[in-house]
Amino acid sequence: MPAPWGLKLTGVGAALPEKVLTNQDLTAWMDTTDEWIRERTGIAERRIGGSTSGLATQAAQRALSDAGVDAQSIDQVILATTSPDHVCPGTAPAVARELGLDCGAFDVQAACSGWVYGLVVANGLLLQGLERILVIGAESLDRITDYHDRGTGILFGNGAGAAVVERDDTGTGQLLGWDLGSNGNYVHILYADHGDVLQMDGKEVFRQAVQVIQRSAKATMEQAGVEADDIDLVIPHQANIRIVESAWKKLGFSMDKTAMVLERTGNTSAASIPLALDDALVNGRIEPGDLVMFLGFGAGMTWASALVRWNA
Repeated sequence: MPAPWGLKLTGVGAALPEKVLTNQDLTAWMDTTDEWIRERTGIAERRIGGSTSGLATQAAQRALSDAGVDAQSIDQVILATTSPDHVCPGTAPAVARELGLDCGAFDVQAACSGWVYGLVVANGLLLQGLERILVIGAESLDRITDYHDRGTGILFGNGAGAAVVERDDTGTGQLLGWDLGSNGNYVHILYADHGDVLQMDGKEVFRQAVQVIQRSAKATMEQAGVEADDIDLVIPHQANIRIVESAWKKLGFSMDKTAMVLERTGNTSAASIPLALDDALVNGRIEPGDLVMFLGFGAGMTWASALVRWNA
């Protein structure tokens, strides 16, 4: 088999639970207001309910339909999640079962950076000869979120996004640059112990996130030989609108060229980037040949960026 020359995302799908938890709903559980939450986070509502495997399966089915391919053509399932159905085994095999697949399936745990990690890993597998991979980000964060805690309960919600990633022998679609990183010295600023809920040092998460976003984006752009103005759309992890706006000031990115769904989804960790990607495609914001930057950052502390020349 000849070595492939690139990758293309041929189908994208998203899934959100039906139950909406609004800022107004949270005022009954904590000392807050809709205005306070919107001003500090950019979030108006988030979704709760469902399971990680169930949401992942729905998003994957929609991505397969969007790509126009049969599930049996998938060579590998990569599921990014920080809220798996079980401590053991991973959730990816359950998703593969529901899709009727007989292939490799594994979880990636890089918190909110996970889907970008999965995309980079998928590119490596394509280079090794695989042809078609499902890369999914899915979360049921309501299971590890205390919605009475104003520090975390205003942020997190459930959802899933998936992409069919294929080998592109034409060389049109490419992963032009990428950067994956972590700093374990900051594990303590955002974590959840077994059987417990998320704990977060919000101020330190904010400070570190802004720094690592800038560093990772610059590293990927340098590797690809592009400038901020060359990028057609940036799709960041949907954590907090203030983090994005602060990082963009030094990077030279424009909010007009940024895909955001944060207001209606909240922070969905590994699901947030593919959810925003799906929304951007639905709204016609990506054209063939566009340069699309994916930027993840989160607990660990982990970060990840990938620059793709779009071909789908």
